[in-house]
Amino acid sequence: MEAINRLWKPRSIAVIGASSDVTKTSGKPLAYLKKHDFKGQIYPVNPSAREIAGLPCYPDIASLPEAPDVAIVMLSAEKAIPAVRALAAIGTATAIVLASGYAELGEEGARRQEELKKAAGSMRLLGPNTIGLVNLTDNIPLSASGALEVDSLPKGNIALVSQSGGILGSLLSRAATQGIGFSKLVSTSNEADLDLADFTDALIDDEATTVIALYMESLRNPDKFRKIAKRARSAGKPIVVFKVGRSESGARSAVSHTGAMAGSDRMYDALFKEAGVIRVQEFADLLSVPLGLSIGRPLKGNRIAILTSTGGAGTLVADSLGLAGFDTPVPDEATAEKLRSIQNGQQAALDRNPIDVTLAGLDPKLLRGAISTLMLSDSYDAIVAIVGSSALAMPTLVSSAIEDCLSLNGKPVFTYISPHAPHIAAQLNRLGIPAFTAPETCASVFKAMLAASQAAPEYEPTPSTTRQQENIPSGPLNETQSKQLFARFGIPVTREITVANPQEAEHAAKIFAGPVALKMLSDQLTHKSDVGGVMLNLRADTIAEGLLKMQDTVRDKTGDTPQSFLVQEMAGNGEELILGLARDPLGCAILLGTGGTAAELFNDTVLVMQPPDRALTRVEADSMIRTLKSWPLLNGYRGKPLRDTEALVSAIVGFSEMVHCLGPRLLEAEINPIFVKDQGHGVLAADGVVVLAKGT
Repeated sequence: MEAINRLWKPRSIAVIGASSDVTKTSGKPLAYLKKHDFKGQIYPVNPSAREIAGLPCYPDIASLPEAPDVAIVMLSAEKAIPAVRALAAIGTATAIVLASGYAELGEEGARRQEELKKAAGSMRLLGPNTIGLVNLTDNIPLSASGALEVDSLPKGNIALVSQSGGILGSLLSRAATQGIGFSKLVSTSNEADLDLADFTDALIDDEATTVIALYMESLRNPDKFRKIAKRARSAGKPIVVFKVGRSESGARSAVSHTGAMAGSDRMYDALFKEAGVIRVQEFADLLSVPLGLSIGRPLKGNRIAILTSTGGAGTLVADSLGLAGFDTPVPDEATAEKLRSIQNGQQAALDRNPIDVTLAGLDPKLLRGAISTLMLSDSYDAIVAIVGSSALAMPTLVSSAIEDCLSLNGKPVFTYISPHAPHIAAQLNRLGIPAFTAPETCASVFKAMLAASQAAPEYEPTPSTTRQQENIPSGPLNETQSKQLFARFGIPVTREITVANPQEAEHAAKIFAGPVALKMLSDQLTHKSDVGGVMLNLRADTIAEGLLKMQDTVRDKTGDTPQSFLVQEMAGNGEELILGLARDPLGCAILLGTGGTAAELFNDTVLVMQPPDRALTRVEADSMIRTLKSWPLLNGYRGKPLRDTEALVSAIVGFSEMVHCLGPRLLEAEINPIFVKDQGHGVLAADGVVVLAKGT
């Protein structure tokens, strides 16, 4: 994108409302440009000054000698609007508006922001309410962030896009202290025009950037972000996101259980997984995970060697790795023999893992020998070297040993800093040896590295069909209509007969010749059991009385007397699951989980985004089933019979095909429960909810 490229590397910059007082916010951008020796033209604009910082000052925008590539607007919310209009009129490429007082304040602010956008015309906008951007690769700060007060900022290959200006400054200052370098940083804030996805897209093509970190509050255009994230994955540039708002409530209005069980934050999880984005759960990991990915040393397996001179710290790391699913195997015999050969009579436990060099670890030769042996060993995919308290007296001992061995192969080597020694961590990070101060961080970063190494799967689009869409009612469907729709897509449903009175119910029960279920039939009350609208295990001699009792109960609870009922075969034995559609502004997803009336209570669910151009594959459906905590119950847990998971896979794929075919017509859909019977006996949809858009 040309506008963003000119933002990264402008030839000329105008500062509108510039001040000579560097203690004021309006004085900082120009001061930072001078401090970092910006080579292009700088044009201060202020009617009250003739010169600022040795530069000619212009009284207004119309007096500028040329249209600048970038203008930093340091005016109030109201005054920024005519300034933006004037900048657009002279052909400025992009304006950065720092003022607050726009959409973040509510309706009046949103009106003002729309006026600002109209004033910009075809000129691009960053902000408003932004702190600006920083191109560290080329020493170009277009920002008023106080984090730029430091004398030098380390350069690196990590880019940061933040929807919060304050967080951008926070991460920049934290990274500088830790010796972590950035390539580009930008605060998008209100996103009146250029947004987080736009900058992510541009960074994919930035040669100085190999990892993209995102601080995200919300997504304004999920489809655009999804496509860009997939492009980044194909380009081999991992995206790491910290998304705030995890505690927000789930779906507000849903006639099915699924909407309440999905929740908007879980939809973000599903979207990130589908797009190949790595989501971190801890704020500190928004630095540590990109740091681990930025070294360009892929993790090819889960076997980790721990080299330590302090037993306690080694155990901490080993525990955290084990809990995260990593293996810390003892050295194979050949590796152990090589380790023993370098001891030279010194006390060290080199035939176990953690590999404990104790006081012998103070010997640089032994340390180099141990690290090189582990680097060359086929037993390990990565190494964690513990930096103990002895490093306070010998700060380069571990770093020198690791640095000497990095060229042996491409294995990742991390360090865990056991004492409080931020200067040692910064030194290691500057050398390209990731240093972490929490034992759990090593596991978090390794997990992210494994996720980043997975190639995006290739799938064929599912062709759209019209046959299954014909003669479908609109609005809420009753249970019979819902299950008829499921059956069109190959999902087996229970046999049932619609009745209107006790006599018809008794006759229907005789036809099934066994225990039956009696249900009220309604397209308005979908949670029938909540109002007494479901009875199980009735027979021909008890169903008439049951129907009359159901009418009384439902009338007492709702004020309405049901007029239609279903007499339904009992599904028999089987595990009860829920299969549903979750839809919100991020898109739609397929939910699978433990079903029945207590589905929301157990909350054992997995959520997978419905791809926009196809149905889920059998591989994806099978993965959903195996992700459930209740998977063992389907797979013969403690002598239980194996359930027909192949039939369940087919039902999930059929459900997803329905979602794909009906598209936005399908507002809600749920099967609860779907019974998974013994292996070879299939599945049965025992209840269903469908809501279709009216007028379709």
